[in-house]
Amino acid sequence: MSDKSAPKPLNLKEYHRPKRIKLTDARIPPLSAESKRCLKNLASYRPKKSKFPFPREKSAAVLVALFVGRLGDLYVLLNRRSSTLRSYAGDTSLPGGKVDPEDRTIEETARREAFEEIGLPRNKLQVPLLCVLEPFLASNHLIVTPVVVLILDNTLRPILNASEVASLFSHPLASFLSSSPPFPTESELVEVPYHTTSDYTLPGPNGQLLPTRAHRFLTGREAGGIKPVFGLTAAILIKAASVAHAPRLPDFEVMPPGAPSVEARIAWAVYSNPAFREAYERERLRVDWKAVARAAGVKKPEEGVKTKSSTRNWPAQRSIFRSKL
Repeated sequence: MSDKSAPKPLNLKEYHRPKRIKLTDARIPPLSAESKRCLKNLASYRPKKSKFPFPREKSAAVLVALFVGRLGDLYVLLNRRSSTLRSYAGDTSLPGGKVDPEDRTIEETARREAFEEIGLPRNKLQVPLLCVLEPFLASNHLIVTPVVVLILDNTLRPILNASEVASLFSHPLASFLSSSPPFPTESELVEVPYHTTSDYTLPGPNGQLLPTRAHRFLTGREAGGIKPVFGLTAAILIKAASVAHAPRLPDFEVMPPGAPSVEARIAWAVYSNPAFREAYERERLRVDWKAVARAAGVKKPEEGVKTKSSTRNWPAQRSIFRSKL
């Protein structure tokens, strides 16, 4: 007999995907040939399936909202977080946040957060879905899924939630594949490099220290108090730009040799962090811990860590995190 108090898993399978995006009816500038290829690539993209489900309480989403610039190229909306926020105050970020109980899909989470933060309409005809990307691991151990949309009405005006967002601006999507600035004549980009990286190590399975890399892109607005695009936001936008502009690759090395995949990093966080196991227990999700260990690259499971699915008589709950991401 199922427990009605258990939270329903997030259904990412049934997200909105219109059969055709009517660009000819949109209130946007004419698209360049490259932008048309980008939108086709994004609309046809399907993320890899995850080998295990993710708990709702450790899940979040961000909205990668694209729009067409005056010359027909694609830009992404970015915001500067309010200086009064307790976490990541003043950082440059994408609209987004944690999954709420009422969210039926990860797309709903991203759209709701964007509506609450910058007033972007939830109307799927004005702002249709292009694709959902593979999830990323945030530094606070949230699993963050990017949702990519296209704004078809450039007459829309933002309504900023001042308690969360200080300002809104845009940046060319293609510039996240380049180590050269998109606007080289801007004074902020003359004396400092547009793109820089920082390499460091993180604890990994089997007692290893695993290399990883953080990217940093200047916005050209640093003199006005806007921070560069860095960390998780930069990683997400490199991925979105790579999907859009495929087969073009970044002109820099995204990760250092020997770095684990994002999927392996998520698996290791799930396997090694007790907060994840507690979340699975609370949400009554069955987890194959052997599959998690394999995905993380664990050679020999540690003592005290579960390596089998939960033995309690809980109903197996379907999670789109397992089947879609």
